[in-house]
Amino acid sequence: MKDKQNITYILRCSDGTLYTGWTNHLDKRLKEHNAGRGARYTRGRRPVELAYQEIHDTKQEAMQQEARIKKMTRKEKEKLIEEYQKEKEK
Repeated sequence: MKDKQNITYILRCSDGTLYTGWTNHLDKRLKEHNAGRGARYTRGRRPVELAYQEIHDTKQEAMQQEARIKKMTRKEKEKLIEEYQKEKEK
């Protein structure tokens, strides 16, 4: 498995809101978000937890998926998360 991957992710914040981003080092990025060094949006909404992740071949693909997810409605994002969680349980 590659050390660095291109990952699109959704976080569930402590206030119930969702935050979407992309990274090439997910564990490090999650720690940054929860330490208050991540995105400004998540700083006041800690702790955050990973709700969804999707691995891509390239940085460009990860960024494009991030943009698509950000355009989704809350309901569509929740459905994406639900499908991911079900698949993860298999």
